[in-house]
Amino acid sequence: MGRRSKKYIKAAGMVDRSKLYTLDEALSLLKNFPSTRFDETVDLVIKLGMSGKEVLRTTVVLPHQTGSSRKKILVFAKGEKVKEAQSAGADFVGAEDLAEKINSGWLDFDVAIATPEAMPVVVKLARILGPRGLMPNPRNETVTSDVSGVIKEIRSGRKEIKSDQHGIIQLGVAKISHSIQQIKENCVEVFKSILKVKPYVEFRSITLSSTMGPGIKIDPRSIKIVKE
Repeated sequence: MGRRSKKYIKAAGMVDRSKLYTLDEALSLLKNFPSTRFDETVDLVIKLGMSGKEVLRTTVVLPHQTGSSRKKILVFAKGEKVKEAQSAGADFVGAEDLAEKINSGWLDFDVAIATPEAMPVVVKLARILGPRGLMPNPRNETVTSDVSGVIKEIRSGRKEIKSDQHGIIQLGVAKISHSIQQIKENCVEVFKSILKVKPYVEFRSITLSSTMGPGIKIDPRSIKIVKE
């Protein structure tokens, strides 16, 4: 590990590593860290109590956007859904023609959506799209008949929440320039989205940090209000 900056060392000295902070305390502390020259991302790392084979996958629309929502959206669709996708602002719309381009190595898009009718075309691309996290999936609502609704959510800053094989979720939830209340509202929305698909899951640990700052351990019991 390289040398820590003076600002990091100062921020780390403000954190009691033996303490579990409430969410409000952690946010107040985070906002008092020495500032940097750029708008740092505020990250949440959540360890869930799940078995090794379980994976949590869902989405969240944060109340306060964390950056540009101008993602390149590709939609696999046929018939009337083609016009719907185009009207909703999709960057690329098609079916077999898009599959042919992708098979040739083209991947100039950030999100892929598919209607159920177009899935026979899409499944043949699984070996290409899957490893890159671009495969449409019903679990994150990228296989849908509501094409315009999903495109609108993505443009509004929808993020994917996905746990790894250890039950850990890492997600950028805000910018340090957001107010404490805005960051809190974004964090709470993440917690709610997790509990919506896993109502009884245990939050074993929660850590809040900024891009250049130390982690702040949050007492999972401080989010009890979210579960009620």
